[in-house]
Amino acid sequence: MKNYLDSEKKKEIFSKYGKSNNDTGSPEAQIALFSYRISHLTEHLKKNRKDFNTQRALINLVGKRRRQLDYLKKVDIEKYRAIVKELGLRR
Repeated sequence: MKNYLDSEKKKEIFSKYGKSNNDTGSPEAQIALFSYRISHLTEHLKKNRKDFNTQRALINLVGKRRRQLDYLKKVDIEKYRAIVKELGLRR
């Protein structure tokens, strides 16, 4: 079984949303990575309804992404609007 989030996928996400392919700290890159992981866990939970550990991890990830989005909104509203539009997030 191949890991859904290997280093190539991470580099691809960081190069697309961050400043470079090893820019792991920028809020935009982290939000994009969280969004990718959230979508994967959501698909997993559709098949495995009783997997409560994954459900808890998903809720934690959504909270982390929300905090990053709030920070980005406070610091740079234009980047916030761009990332929300690009990732198709609500709110």
